[in-house]
Amino acid sequence: MSLLFSPLTLPSPRGGLTLPNRLVVAPMCQYSAHEGCATDWHLMHWGNLLNSGAAMFTIEATAVLPEGRITPNCLGLWDDRTEAALSSHLQRARALAPSTAVCLQLAHAGRKASSAVPWQGGQLLAPAQGGWETFAPSALPHLPSETAPTAISAARLIEIREAFVTAARRAARLGVEAIELHGAHGYLLHQFLSPLANQRSDAYGGPFENRIRFPLEVFAAVRQAFDGVLGLRLSATDWVEGGWDLPQSIELVQRLQAAGCNFIHVSSGGVSPLQKIALGAGYQVPFAQAIRAATGMVTTSVGLITEAQQAEAILQTGDADLIALGRGFLYQPRWGWQAAAALGGTVQASPQYWRCLPREAQTAFGKVTVAQR
Repeated sequence: MSLLFSPLTLPSPRGGLTLPNRLVVAPMCQYSAHEGCATDWHLMHWGNLLNSGAAMFTIEATAVLPEGRITPNCLGLWDDRTEAALSSHLQRARALAPSTAVCLQLAHAGRKASSAVPWQGGQLLAPAQGGWETFAPSALPHLPSETAPTAISAARLIEIREAFVTAARRAARLGVEAIELHGAHGYLLHQFLSPLANQRSDAYGGPFENRIRFPLEVFAAVRQAFDGVLGLRLSATDWVEGGWDLPQSIELVQRLQAAGCNFIHVSSGGVSPLQKIALGAGYQVPFAQAIRAATGMVTTSVGLITEAQQAEAILQTGDADLIALGRGFLYQPRWGWQAAAALGGTVQASPQYWRCLPREAQTAFGKVTVAQR
């Protein structure tokens, strides 16, 4: 039996979430919101990927404060207006797609906020270009050429933590089954973890115990406010000498586990332009394997996983519990269907699409009977 198409139950205070397979659509920024509000682009995008065959679809990095957006076009969930827009588009998308769990990634971009969208260069925007003041653990820019962020005060730390909590409560009203906190790719929570970005001299900087303090405080506060599945996306290493690394990641995951974390989504890099990433097929799988082996945490592996047999092998060897794809689903929104056909698994699909299946793939769709005319 294919492990990729076997069920997995994610625990949670409300009793757990059973996924019919181990395939997850990773969060992918669309840079298509209007003043933080979801648009018809999101309706189309979400409806498409809710029909991917994956058991869980993750909505892109969603800012908990306006200044926490990566770009002016990023999605947000900080007030009634952004909540109403997200709710309307999500409910319409879900109504027209097979039953699929939805996870929402909550984020704050820190010093990487106020940037242009990628197809316009992705560089820090000046106020005259529509940019804004950025905030970070320390007044250190991501790139030497950029304006330094403002070091976050103790009072603002509380405001940011409470913004995560408020956004989590809004997410619960949206009916999402899971929340993922964004602690990776050089955004705010990762900035606190990494000594490359965090050079504070107070209780939130310096030694490991201090650098993990704010991310753990945010996690604990969100855990208290949200009784669904709660996880965290983590950069397991900065790929820079003297930066955040795998041993520290393992220790952090153990702390998160004790605080009620239900899964870890293991990525890497993003906090420093000096990173030297050893790219290759499944290059981040060893990090997921090491974290899973040391902690027993439900672990998601992601990064250059492109073939069904490759995903299956990762699960069969015990390197991860879930497989996430991002760009692969953008390129091939029915990747899950193809993987099910290749591995003898089953997925659910909207009946409007049934007649597109080649004859040899029809057994991949469970109870669906495809009429051939």
